[in-house]
Amino acid sequence: MAKPAPRIGSRRNGRIGLRKSARRIPKGVIHVQASFNNTIVTVTDVRGRVISWSSAGTCGFKGTRRGTPFAAQTAAGNAIRTVVDQGMQRAEVMIKGPGLGRDAALRAIRRSGVILSFIRDVTPMPHNGCRPLKKGVCKNKQNIEMISEK
Repeated sequence: MAKPAPRIGSRRNGRIGLRKSARRIPKGVIHVQASFNNTIVTVTDVRGRVISWSSAGTCGFKGTRRGTPFAAQTAAGNAIRTVVDQGMQRAEVMIKGPGLGRDAALRAIRRSGVILSFIRDVTPMPHNGCRPLKKGVCKNKQNIEMISEK
């Protein structure tokens, strides 16, 4: 019986690992997305291709602990450790979201030894976005009955 030919880029022949370690990235962008439930840290090169990423969930935190500052600090440390090994020296930081992990992730990034060129808050802000609901109109029948009894 003929042996199946290994796929190009499969983990078995080890080409993926070689290609990743050969790339040198002197400058990159660190994206921190901090929600109330989780913190996701993504490191990209200048063109936007993802090099490394980590989140509080992948670091082993479960449930409400994912939204804590310590979980964000751990996630940022894990994401940056791999790119520092690849030679990243300078980075720009983009922080998005209202979560507790914003400051903790930024502190971990500062401690990693990467020189930060700028820190930008890219949290989406509505310019007078959606129209609010009309006051006094309830979709629930019980609430409508209670209002009509008064």
